[in-house]
Amino acid sequence: MKYNDFGTWIRTRFPFRVQKISIDAGFSCPNRDGAVGLGGCTFCNNQTFSPGYCGGGKSIVRQMEEGKRFFSKKYPGMKYLAYFQSFTNTYGSLPSLISMYEEALAVQDVVGIVIGTRPDCVSKELLDYFAELGKRTFLIVEYGIESANDETLRKINRGHDFACSRKAVEETASRGILVGGHVIFGLPGEDKDEILRQAPLISSLPLNVLKIHQLQIVKGTRLAEEYRQSLFHLFTVEEYVSLIAEYIRMLRTDLVLERFVSQSPSNWLVAPKWGLKNYEFANLLDNYLKKNNYQQGDLYREQDGQFA
Repeated sequence: MKYNDFGTWIRTRFPFRVQKISIDAGFSCPNRDGAVGLGGCTFCNNQTFSPGYCGGGKSIVRQMEEGKRFFSKKYPGMKYLAYFQSFTNTYGSLPSLISMYEEALAVQDVVGIVIGTRPDCVSKELLDYFAELGKRTFLIVEYGIESANDETLRKINRGHDFACSRKAVEETASRGILVGGHVIFGLPGEDKDEILRQAPLISSLPLNVLKIHQLQIVKGTRLAEEYRQSLFHLFTVEEYVSLIAEYIRMLRTDLVLERFVSQSPSNWLVAPKWGLKNYEFANLLDNYLKKNNYQQGDLYREQDGQFA
């Protein structure tokens, strides 16, 4: 393998197969309810990535049990990670948050928890709880960084800057907690050169896991309106494979890469319509890396955090 992939890494953590089960626990976001803004991020429509068993007023336990039934048909003996995915999953009072996390962890065959959130929505007290929680179960706290460019973050109505992301990641990692990050390639105003400029910045964060995906224009978002009113570049598959290859060459070798693409449901997706499954894209990328003899970190210089 030419990069440090999540599947291989997670198998070193468990002696059995594990599967994430997404949970919609009814959270909102501070840039939706007016705390830092209104309307949410311009690209976001949670309906495009929440499985059918999520939400709808169902309890956490019910969502977990329905998710277990779905996956157990494919993989008998599977264990599970409770994935608090929808919206900002640390946006609430500490007692209510702890109650929700512990409820999910109490479900049979749940062996860990992944919590997706924003970098401006974690407190010292919550991080202290996570530090304790991480000593008794598998835990990843996953931050939506999206971009290291503050002007881009302003344009997409993110409601925080990159310094906020750095602070949250550093404070989380300093407590011995596994930290994930998420970035989007192709946001308005960010071309290939700008994305590659950010690679050393992202790599300098004390992240354990990184998720990447292409910008998708989905219905029901402000970005869809902007896309209809103006023309900004969306990468072709060939351009994106090349971009990912160059980007990961600039990343440190110990950074685990969980994902490179995402696929919104076809009835929600406006563009780009690549029609590729995750594994199909991974095959294209693997072949490209092998053909060019590229691998993760071959342009990264650990001694000074720079790339050649």
